[in-house]
Amino acid sequence: MAILLPQQFYNLAAGVGKSYYENLAGGINAAVTVQNNSANPVDLVLTRVNAPVITYVIPGGNSLTLSVQLLLVAALQATAAGAVFGFIQIATSDF
Repeated sequence: MAILLPQQFYNLAAGVGKSYYENLAGGINAAVTVQNNSANPVDLVLTRVNAPVITYVIPGGNSLTLSVQLLLVAALQATAAGAVFGFIQIATSDF
């Protein structure tokens, strides 16, 4: 069974980061979608159980959807290039 969490809009100044999902009880399988509506790139930072932190760069005007096993934290960080805005949505599941 999947649980679709509410869509969260972000508006981050250059160099600012924010966590949009945290599961500190051992991680959960999830799908993460990020839509970057700005002209500047945004970094999607994923922390998983017993795995290195992974950072994906999403260029301006693009989106990315990932399936992640044992997700602990999903965060976004604006690069030094400038402010970013868009949305992030997470669906959790046992897949």
